[in-house]
Amino acid sequence: MDQAVNAANLGAAAGDLSMWALFMHASIVVKLVMIGLVTSSVIVWAIIFDKFTTIRRVNRQANDFEERFWAGGSLEDLYESDGAKPVHPMAAVFGAAMGEWRRSSRIAGIDLVHGGVQDRVNRAMAITITREMDRLNRWIIFLATIGPVAPFIGLFGTVWGIMHAFGSIAAMHNTNLSVVAPGISEALFATAIGLVTAIPAVIAYNVVSNSMSVFEDRLDAFGTEFAAILSRQSEERGA
Repeated sequence: MDQAVNAANLGAAAGDLSMWALFMHASIVVKLVMIGLVTSSVIVWAIIFDKFTTIRRVNRQANDFEERFWAGGSLEDLYESDGAKPVHPMAAVFGAAMGEWRRSSRIAGIDLVHGGVQDRVNRAMAITITREMDRLNRWIIFLATIGPVAPFIGLFGTVWGIMHAFGSIAAMHNTNLSVVAPGISEALFATAIGLVTAIPAVIAYNVVSNSMSVFEDRLDAFGTEFAAILSRQSEERGA
């Protein structure tokens, strides 16, 4: 068997246990594991930064929109300024409902109360909420996958590294700690990288998922309130 961690590598690593040295003296399989985990870690942190930024932005935009919505201004004006070309989820929900209601109200002889308008408005909002949440939740599945998997990938690298390290140690016929330690350290380094990758992913997934769930509930609540307003206006027009 080709021993990627040989006696020369072990001897060279004995005096240098830095992270770079541990990487350079590891076997090719362990190096690939480390590179994969580090790459995953970079992606995880990029997703974390993007999602936390997105959550803050959409909540701020929702706050601003709700202030204008409940200010008592014209819904038609608000639709023209925000709903017609929405740039954030709450405006999209408002625009979908208002757009459907406007189209229905223009149908000659339509009964806004009993003509199925309210059902179409509710469906339009539900579809929009689902679409917007799917967009916001994009890449979260990566956090859910890396969190539980990364430690096992690191453990695989560790097992592989220890197997090769023991093979080289046996070839040297020397079990001195200064000879054993570098090879074992290189192998364990893969597990450490796996944990460093997994822990932020698990924490971020839980936090982001909860924040997204809260925001979805906020959209649902707004949709319910807006549907009630449109229903009341339909009854007033039909009176």
